[in-house]
Amino acid sequence: MRTDGRLRLAGLLLAALSGVSAQGAAASGSPPTSARAAEAGPPLSRLPDRFAGAAGRYYKAVWGIDSLVVKTAESGQIIRFSWRVLDPDLARVLNDKRAEPALVDPSAGVSLVVPAIEQIGQLRQTAPPEAGKSYWMAFSNKGRLVKPGHRVNVVIGGFHADGLVVD
Repeated sequence: MRTDGRLRLAGLLLAALSGVSAQGAAASGSPPTSARAAEAGPPLSRLPDRFAGAAGRYYKAVWGIDSLVVKTAESGQIIRFSWRVLDPDLARVLNDKRAEPALVDPSAGVSLVVPAIEQIGQLRQTAPPEAGKSYWMAFSNKGRLVKPGHRVNVVIGGFHADGLVVD
């Protein structure tokens, strides 16, 4: 009889505690923890800000650009470097015809150049930059030595962007 009483008491206590936690969640109006986690989306660590902090401020203040992107194109045969101009006077060096651009991949040990095609010319934009517009240039990646995930450096005259990740 004594054991029966303890079991009954334990059952009542368990029921009371589970009822309190269910009532507390209902009263707060918030969904259960697993539902809140599903609503929140992917963890922030998986959504990188390419140029947060000092790097972003540096490119904006010194070169007048942001949104630097390096991507593979044409099945990896071309590496496309693009940027958006904020200050045309500071960004002028990136569109200078006299500056020879290079994309350097230290891990692959290569330096890519912008190819010149006979009837088209160099695969880059050289018009004077305008604020708010995006510009690009394409580097030849013959042999596909530069791959997505590699960290590369872009050099155009005095401009250097180091450690850009190839998408």
